Amino acid sequence: MISLKRPREIELMREAGRLVARAHRLIRGMIEPGVTTGQIDAVVENLFAQHGATPLFKGVPGKVPFPSVCCISVNEQVVHGIPGTRRLEPGDIVKVDTGCRLNGWCGDSAWTYAVGEIDPLKKRLMEIGEENLYLAIRECGRRKRWSEVAHAMEQHVRQAGYSVVEQFVGHGIGREMHEDPQVPNFVSSQLKRHDFRIEPGLVLAIEPMVNAGTKNVRVLKDHWTVETKDKKPSVHFEHTVAMTPEGPDILTTWEDQG
Repeated sequence: MISLKRPREIELMREAGRLVARAHRLIRGMIEPGVTTGQIDAVVENLFAQHGATPLFKGVPGKVPFPSVCCISVNEQVVHGIPGTRRLEPGDIVKVDTGCRLNGWCGDSAWTYAVGEIDPLKKRLMEIGEENLYLAIRECGRRKRWSEVAHAMEQHVRQAGYSVVEQFVGHGIGREMHEDPQVPNFVSSQLKRHDFRIEPGLVLAIEPMVNAGTKNVRVLKDHWTVETKDKKPSVHFEHTVAMTPEGPDILTTWEDQG
């Protein structure tokens, strides 16, 4: 069942979103060759602790509970990468996904960062991924049902010659990180059966994942890290977005973002 949020609840979610946005500003400042993914994770964990926020990802159940505050995925890794001793190298693209619960409400956001100069394929892929996120947010203000937004997202990616990851999708968010509905970035028979209205009070974590090659992915032996089957790069962009009578409202936006 989809839980619509009252305006006061959206404002509480905005506080969590602001903290997640602050984490991403710190992350952006750390992205350079030689930095380890574990160092990035530690900075975000410290930030959340300083503000009395609970990390959403650390301890998520699985064959192995997720051990970190951030998912950090490099190059062909799509999502759910485990931070550690890996050092960033020039030409990498690194996806950092993190979220927290603050005063009982959640915020969740992911971004893809370039490490120094990157090749034209990765640069174009990043452009398409970011465009796809903001296209979805804009369309939420123009469309009545999510399937219409998902169709626009899928067309945008396909016209660029890339593929949409289908195994992982966005989600509703509120007091819990994952709430109804599921929020796919493509149209399927399942979405048509479970389509939902875009209406005030709906809060979604919209998160397109775009691959340079095949849409097919696999989970590595660590039980978490997901990579593209053809080893081509992937990008991931995510914002927590509230629907209001005035239109979509990005709760995790950075000061210098749209």
